[in-house]
Amino acid sequence: MFTGLIQEIGTIKKIKKASHHIELTCAASRELLQGYKVGDSMAVNGVCLTATTVTASDFTVDIMPETFHKSTFSDLRVHAKVNLERAMSANARFEGHIVSGHVDVTTRLIKKVRKENAVILTFYYPPQIQGEIVPQGSVAINGTSLTVSNVAPGTFSVSLIPFSMHHTNLGQLKQGEFVNIETDILGKYIKAMIGPDKKHALHKYMGE
Repeated sequence: MFTGLIQEIGTIKKIKKASHHIELTCAASRELLQGYKVGDSMAVNGVCLTATTVTASDFTVDIMPETFHKSTFSDLRVHAKVNLERAMSANARFEGHIVSGHVDVTTRLIKKVRKENAVILTFYYPPQIQGEIVPQGSVAINGTSLTVSNVAPGTFSVSLIPFSMHHTNLGQLKQGEFVNIETDILGKYIKAMIGPDKKHALHKYMGE
């Protein structure tokens, strides 16, 4: 389990495509990799992956084809910057929200606007996750735990404070670029319990 609090920005060093999987090697700091070993989990841009090789300066993970094509990894290039978070330890402080590291969908950035010391990012709201993103709720974007500031027909927005802009790769996003989205697990359960016959109530709450 993860919290969506990004620990650092890593750099993709190598992408090797095999017949049944993709190997990805990512550079990270010695501090982040201290105590990190083969078999441990790392969220890379919000995707939970397992280390197959670990050195003092980088780690390698295997990505299954389904994950590769369902996430932004299909467009990832060497030297790309990625958000990194190690799995939460049992005695750690919980300050984000519950992030499983299982990406639901990718979506694109529609608009990026600076407002005083913050940056407002507006994304396309994919129909397959309708009802799972609500105003003031939580969403993980490239693994970053963020609060939804606004939901409108076909879009949703989040606000980045300066810390998030400088300590995640979201500050570097350009209009039209795609990101990984994981909606709040609580929203998924509520949506499942409400069922199709009561969806109109959920849409009314969302202002749709």
